[in-house]
Amino acid sequence: MKKNKYTNIHRKQILTGSAIVLAAIASVFADGTPAATTTTPAVIPAAKPPAATGTLNSFFNGALPDAIGNSKISVNARLRWEYADQSNLKAANAETLRTRFGLTTAPLYGFQAMIEAENVLSLGEKNDYNAAGSNPGGAGKTIIADPTTTELNQAWLSYTYTNLPTTIKGGRERIVLDNARFIGDVAWRQNQQTFDAASVQSSPIKDLTVFYSYVWDVHRVFGDVSGLPVTSPNHDFKSDSHLINVSYDGWKYAKFTGYTYLLDLDLDNGTATRYNNSCATYGGSISGKIPAGKKLSFDYRGEFAYQTDYADSTVNYGADYYNVELAANVKPFVFGGGYEVLGSDNNQGFRTPLATLHAFNGWADVFLGTPALGLQDLYGFAQVTLPKIGLPIRFVYHKFDSDTGGKDYGQEFDAVATKKLGKYWTAIAKYSHYDGESAPYAFNVDKVWVEMNFNF
Repeated sequence: MKKNKYTNIHRKQILTGSAIVLAAIASVFADGTPAATTTTPAVIPAAKPPAATGTLNSFFNGALPDAIGNSKISVNARLRWEYADQSNLKAANAETLRTRFGLTTAPLYGFQAMIEAENVLSLGEKNDYNAAGSNPGGAGKTIIADPTTTELNQAWLSYTYTNLPTTIKGGRERIVLDNARFIGDVAWRQNQQTFDAASVQSSPIKDLTVFYSYVWDVHRVFGDVSGLPVTSPNHDFKSDSHLINVSYDGWKYAKFTGYTYLLDLDLDNGTATRYNNSCATYGGSISGKIPAGKKLSFDYRGEFAYQTDYADSTVNYGADYYNVELAANVKPFVFGGGYEVLGSDNNQGFRTPLATLHAFNGWADVFLGTPALGLQDLYGFAQVTLPKIGLPIRFVYHKFDSDTGGKDYGQEFDAVATKKLGKYWTAIAKYSHYDGESAPYAFNVDKVWVEMNFNF
């Protein structure tokens, strides 16, 4: 009997110990809410050895692993079919896949770094379209400016001083200023435009932002592609340029911006016009939103700039730029219109060599370069978001004329539908028809895009 008695006591001890262990395990997986008061004895964990102290140890065993562990991996992919048919050229088709893979570290004592690779792959026949002159077999076909390439898209290091919000960044980076009318990343094309630059952005007082960048190379959407002719105007720019942009948005209904862009650009292609994209632009804008009731609001923008030749440019001119735009938002509708003028002087048009050009003057991309006689663009747009399915559809109309000389450059009709598919996917269908009139734009263009985007 003693044996059974001791055996039972031993079993009770095992069960009691097991219950304590299970309680401890359950507490590890609990949601963090304090448990109800209990009479079960607390389990005291074994003491951990004291952590080593010192700056180096804190860095290598604390701050650095945390920064690496909290880094963000980014993946962006765009599968696109583009059809382009210009009446004085052969029709073109491009099936392309653009992929980007990036890693951005978490801040570490104010420092942060990012690296990103980009690849553009043609899934069809490489000579089915004219890839900005980089494939001789595509000669005579309509240009689709998505040449195949693999490159380092971004690689930068930054430091942020939080007491006086200031960020210093150096390396290869995206730069998009204001609405990208003068400085942008050309996001519509498969190969993104990036800049080798050193930049500073600071907010010395509330609502005031000051940006400065020195740019020594511009990696364009066509540049650094094998097969591009030596004398092509599509090469990357060597640069000795300064970008200055100051904005204030402390007023509820308006944001004020002033800028100076001193662009010293060199195509380095051996031609006499290699420096003629160099220009100095001085300007400013005011933009904002004004509510006019629970369901109605107005968006507006006004902008003016003056431009002259700069640095080693061989041309001599001084041209104006101005734009006014007004839109009314009455959900689910948006209506609006505007008038944009890129002036001309001495037979030289206002230049925008670093702009995101596809977003302006029609999606057919007829006016990627300003005509020598300048350009007037009178445009209107309407958008409706279809209920229940959340599908915005936008229609745009452009009427084009020269700024001087009285030329009728024709008209354009554009339409686009965009659909978000969950958190990471976006589908886009887009159409553009340009109907030209006067030379050198006496031709028609039809373009169609169907694409799927993945962004993580």
